[in-house]
Amino acid sequence: MEYFFGNKESGNILIQMVGDYDLSFIDSEVEIIKDLKGDDDFYFIAFRVDNWNDDLSPWKSVPYFGEDAFAGNAEATLKKLLDYIDENVLKNRNKDEIKLYIGGYSLAALFALWSVYQTDIFSGVAAASPSMWFPGFYEYLKSNEIKTKSVYLSLGKAEKTVKRDDDRLVGDLLEELHQSYINEVECKLHWNDGGHFWKPDSRVAKAFAWNLKTDKHGMMDL
Repeated sequence: MEYFFGNKESGNILIQMVGDYDLSFIDSEVEIIKDLKGDDDFYFIAFRVDNWNDDLSPWKSVPYFGEDAFAGNAEATLKKLLDYIDENVLKNRNKDEIKLYIGGYSLAALFALWSVYQTDIFSGVAAASPSMWFPGFYEYLKSNEIKTKSVYLSLGKAEKTVKRDDDRLVGDLLEELHQSYINEVECKLHWNDGGHFWKPDSRVAKAFAWNLKTDKHGMMDL
């Protein structure tokens, strides 16, 4: 199921994978993007995900938090998304006038980051509190080539202590990833107050707004 916001005629298309939790703040997120951007020249499409762990994970993995494992269905999810974009967003429009941005929160941010390694269709990625703890994900990013122009990364200051199996901190991994991007793409790493669930609407909105402004005016500070 898709949810639509903003200006349908805009050439700036924002895409976010969402679950029930995200839908609780999506209206607020869209309004914050408008405020930060200064206008409503964007079209926001939210795609509901049926099974968060399964549909957004890039490969199979045992449970990391709780009892739910990961089926690794991200490839199928991305294919459905790209087919939708081709048939419903780009069809009958000048593709040179369309810019697509993908983003999300938590595991959806991981999916967004993974997606810009699979396709060059997205101009930027908005990754708020990405699940860097996902087994093998950091190593995958380091050993493959990113295919987008701008990357916004953020994390809550209280999230820095979340550990992986190798006992490295999520914050350390995100800082290392940011450093690796500096000479490749426009990239910003922002530290938010609070933990993982603190103001997710504002975090994702800042990430999208930064991509939109940076693409138009060069590196921005948001």
